[in-house]
Amino acid sequence: MYCRHCGGADFIPFLDLGLAPPSNSYLEAEDLARPEKSYPLVIRTCTECWLTQTEDFADREEFFSGDYAYFSSFSGTWLDHAKTYVEDMRDRFGLGQHSLVAEIAANDGYLLQYVKALGIPCYGVEPTHNTAQAARAKGIEIVEEFFGFALARQLAGEGRQADLIAANNVLAHVPDINDFVAGFAGLLKPAGVATFEFPHILEMVCGNQFDTAYHEHYSYLSLLSVERIFAQNGLTVFDVDVTPHHGGSLRVYACRSDHHAHALTPTVAAMIEAERDAGLGGAAFYSGFQASAEAARDSFRGFLAEASTAGLKVAAYGAAAKGNTLLNFAGSTARDIAFVVDRNPAKQGRFMPGSQIPIVDEAHLISEQPDRVVILPWNIETEIRTQLSCISDWGGQFVTAIPKLAIRS
Repeated sequence: MYCRHCGGADFIPFLDLGLAPPSNSYLEAEDLARPEKSYPLVIRTCTECWLTQTEDFADREEFFSGDYAYFSSFSGTWLDHAKTYVEDMRDRFGLGQHSLVAEIAANDGYLLQYVKALGIPCYGVEPTHNTAQAARAKGIEIVEEFFGFALARQLAGEGRQADLIAANNVLAHVPDINDFVAGFAGLLKPAGVATFEFPHILEMVCGNQFDTAYHEHYSYLSLLSVERIFAQNGLTVFDVDVTPHHGGSLRVYACRSDHHAHALTPTVAAMIEAERDAGLGGAAFYSGFQASAEAARDSFRGFLAEASTAGLKVAAYGAAAKGNTLLNFAGSTARDIAFVVDRNPAKQGRFMPGSQIPIVDEAHLISEQPDRVVILPWNIETEIRTQLSCISDWGGQFVTAIPKLAIRS
């Protein structure tokens, strides 16, 4: 194994979740009798550049296929975040009808729909066909390819350099992070801005968010590692925000290093200092995460065993990738959790990978009235608890397993 950024070969262990299937490879009924593909989910930290990363066992096409089932628009919280982002970027950088906005990993058009509504020209890059089609149905132009330096050069040659490039929750999803970042330097206009949002590894460790780990996440990012990666690939970080999304994320602002069109803000140095103070530049920070993950797993197993003994019906909500990580690490099956509810029709009628738990709609939850509902996407717990307030009508309770087991009415 060699570091995907610096090429180093010296790693320390971070997290080993055993064998797991690709987290977004949902099953059809006819798949249940067939062996599933599973790969080791092993994550290590490079001691040269402190980039934490998966050990690769399959090509990216295995994880980002044509029937990719993650659609961003099914979370109202995330849509509100996208709308606010678009308005903030318009105001801060003076975007208008003569500007051009691009989004890398545009998914189903969840963000660009708000750019389009403001009359700002835009397009997206999205490699997964079904989400690309959903974006096109919203009237958004999509380039259906994986992004990298070659595609950026092609788009720039077509006169499609951007004033703003948005990249939400994609920087962690790329196997060749150097090529990916270099593409932004090639696609930005001289005074353009690229923003990247990604879960912060500091919050991942402090919040015991081990379920953030899955094969699609090739990297687990700090500003320390990101600033170095960007600097070596033509980008300069000039600002950073903290957001609460996905358990605590960073939004990094970058511009082309050959123009320095945007002044450096003090928040960059402050965040790097905070990371160093927390130990992200040393081995000790990364060494205790395995034990924390195993403790949360064991508590969750204990809850399921006690619920079974008591004759309680347990269901779950949110057929999310992080949920699949938890269920497979815990060895949970349909014997433990009767069904998983999800609002996304693309997932309904299918089965969770590995655990093979059926995925159903909300009407099924109301008719079955489970005693406990495990919220798998705990990062939007408030939204889900409000959405499913009806479970109190039959005395049901909500359960979360991260950062530690909690049961609430």
